Amino acid sequence: MRILFDQGTPVPLRQHLTSHVVDTAFERGWSTLRNGELLDIAEHECYDLLMTTDQNLRYQQPLAARPLAIIVLLSTSWPRIQRRIAAIQAAVERVVPGGYEEIAI
Repeated sequence: MRILFDQGTPVPLRQHLTSHVVDTAFERGWSTLRNGELLDIAEHECYDLLMTTDQNLRYQQPLAARPLAIIVLLSTSWPRIQRRIAAIQAAVERVVPGGYEEIAI
């Protein structure tokens, strides 16, 4: 699975998703894109999943018709996220195209 980390997603999390290809919006030069633009380009570039910490994304963008799955981490704190690695990994494994899930941190 190809995963794109949005700006607030802690990069060290990628070390726990080793069976997937993980890129960041920053690495791709997309850190200045607005949410709708980022979703469009992620889909165009054939990403399967966007992982973000933007809790307002579902209110700002129509997500229902998008093939891109979205997982929202409800914190940007790496120490707190580390305690939920197993839940994040499980969410990545069960996500379906167009799916949306929030992970309580």
